[in-house]
Amino acid sequence: MYAMSLGDDGAELRPLEPWQAEEFLAHMDRGREFIGARNGLPDVVTDLESSRAFLRAYAEKAATDTGRIHGIWSDGTLVGAVILRRLDLEGSYAEAGCWLEPAGVGKGLVTRAARALIDWAIRVRGIHRVEWVVSSDNEPSIAVARRLGMTRDGVLRGSYAYRGTRHDEEIWSILSPDWPA
Repeated sequence: MYAMSLGDDGAELRPLEPWQAEEFLAHMDRGREFIGARNGLPDVVTDLESSRAFLRAYAEKAATDTGRIHGIWSDGTLVGAVILRRLDLEGSYAEAGCWLEPAGVGKGLVTRAARALIDWAIRVRGIHRVEWVVSSDNEPSIAVARRLGMTRDGVLRGSYAYRGTRHDEEIWSILSPDWPA
């Protein structure tokens, strides 16, 4: 397996695969409340089998070239992930996303990891447009979109139902000609 350095602090970006389901579940358990404040993933990954199923779904996406998941490790511990929820090579479009447990917050890990994944999508896979879909009240994720040089395309009012409440979602994007050389 390969790992990509995310900087001088020893943080790494690595593929997440089904054989890592126990580690992924432990990560989710550590960050369940924090991650769940803005992301429905903790409601999906609740035990070892659901952890394995989630990672299997992304293994299938990788095999069919329709998505990717990479873990973010800090000090040897899985603390978050970046994903291409959708990868559409024919349409030259991708949707990126992320999450972190509290131990990974405030270190610039998501920005560095998302930059690496988006760079791969644009430079290696030839993607023209990468979107970042985020709840309007998720300031940390919006800050990442800004640091990545993305533009806010619009707000989808009341488009996202989460735990019984409707939320607005913002669509941020970057086009390949605008991606830094």
